[in-house]
Amino acid sequence: MEFINAKTMLTKVKYGNEWYGIDYNMNLYRGCSHGCIYCDSRSSCYRIDNFNVVRGKEKALCILEQEISKKRKKGVIGIGSMSDTYNPKELKYEQTRGALKLILKYGFGVSIDTKSDLILRDIDLLKQINSKNNVIVKFTITTADDGLSKILEPNVCVSSKRLQAIKVLSDSGIFVGIMLNPVLPFITDKPDDIRKLVKLAYENGAKFIHTYLGMTLRDNMRDYYFNQLEQNFTGLKEKYIKYYGNRYNCIVPNYKKLYKIFIDECNKYGILYNMSDIIEAYKKEVKNNEQITLF
Repeated sequence: MEFINAKTMLTKVKYGNEWYGIDYNMNLYRGCSHGCIYCDSRSSCYRIDNFNVVRGKEKALCILEQEISKKRKKGVIGIGSMSDTYNPKELKYEQTRGALKLILKYGFGVSIDTKSDLILRDIDLLKQINSKNNVIVKFTITTADDGLSKILEPNVCVSSKRLQAIKVLSDSGIFVGIMLNPVLPFITDKPDDIRKLVKLAYENGAKFIHTYLGMTLRDNMRDYYFNQLEQNFTGLKEKYIKYYGNRYNCIVPNYKKLYKIFIDECNKYGILYNMSDIIEAYKKEVKNNEQITLF
């Protein structure tokens, strides 16, 4: 694996209360090999050349320990927002596992975004972190159909494997759920798509599902996505251009109807969907555990 220079690992964020209550953000890798056709990280504004090539960060764990040891506020560190931290290179290099050991050592919490069941390798560390601070794991799942997921996300485990991983984590006491983002217009936006996925989430122990029922399309990423549509969904590129033009936010056409179905299904199964409720729930659980330990 190629390594690139890194001056810093942790970035303080200002949007934490709007995005899972994180305090810091960190990406241990640059680029991603999952090949998801809709990935916004391909956009030129992020300046990631050869996005499909995964690169490590030179002395990432040394830099992280230097930074994390000096932080007075032991908040939640978000991992994987730009590049899935459980890419295939992680099997050998274990940068993510090393980072979790440091997060545990210095008493921080962690919020992980992933599409990979490789996270189960680190369940021992997640449980230990969870006993001291906040832990939340978010699996991106765009469809309950494994065949479709292999088209949309060709180089990562299928949706059923991710759901199984959710079950294992949930049964182990980890607060885990689903990011139903994106919802692809004319592809994964049928009412039955939503109903089926919410039901499967419930059956596998997911505590939450967060969605905005749409996708984003901009510059370089738009070209890549349209090329993939031409290869896999005949006539759909033209339909997107006609309906959305050059729009950035592409909300599904049947948004109001679909969102009501989504809310009704989540309420039926007792699954959280509002961001503020999700944040309150996963942080409250850890506080309760601490109280139980004290008394």
